[in-house]
Amino acid sequence: MVEWTPLLVVQVAALFIFAGLAEIGGGWMVWQAMREGKPWWWALIGSLILVGYGFIPTLQPLDDFGKLYAVYGGVFIAMSFGWAAIFDGYRPDMGDYIGSAIALVGVGVVLFWPSSSTS
Repeated sequence: MVEWTPLLVVQVAALFIFAGLAEIGGGWMVWQAMREGKPWWWALIGSLILVGYGFIPTLQPLDDFGKLYAVYGGVFIAMSFGWAAIFDGYRPDMGDYIGSAIALVGVGVVLFWPSSSTS
């Protein structure tokens, strides 16, 4: 069981954001090369970023891989809409905002709900 402190909350949140930027940014670069006509080296750089992304979760102080990735999934949803709005001009609608809010509430519940599990 994790003993939450303000510093630990900041560390976990920062690592989730770092992971999101790496995964979304790397994937976006590959997408741009394959679907939007950017140079081939965008795909190469994006792929290298995605390889780096694979190591970021190992820096998390959370011990349970499944729980970690479930929580990250909620963060990923919200960050994906933010990335699309900034880099692709996507305009999220009310359903996007509500869905992201629900996902982030789920993140909080999963992370901070008192757990009886031993991992």
